[in-house]
Amino acid sequence: MSSTDNRPVFLNLLRIRQPVTAVLSILHRLSGVAMILSLPGLVYLLNLSLANQAGFATVAGLLSSPIAKLTATLFCWALAHHVLAGIRFMLLDFDVGLERGVARITAWLVHGCAAIIACVAAGWIFGGLS
Repeated sequence: MSSTDNRPVFLNLLRIRQPVTAVLSILHRLSGVAMILSLPGLVYLLNLSLANQAGFATVAGLLSSPIAKLTATLFCWALAHHVLAGIRFMLLDFDVGLERGVARITAWLVHGCAAIIACVAAGWIFGGLS
């Protein structure tokens, strides 16, 4: 007796090897969400730093911690990745780079350039560069 099984299939997305273009798309969305969610905190810190001298000293003290510097580096990566991926997606909308090989190369290029920008930002943030 054969019967068709119409139950949904569980797909473990962590075990599926995604192509680099899919990873780029997912990270583009995540970086956008991360930047939007960080805006209220950044606006609060800006407001506090502009309120008076004591507020500025408080913000300067907060931003001098290693956790804040790491967070700033991650924010720089998110911004760089989101902008570069956005430019790539706009070019795809204009039918530039739609071929599979070119799409893979530009996806890797976005990942690499965002990482380089984040490393330069980390050097500047952590005081290695003047």
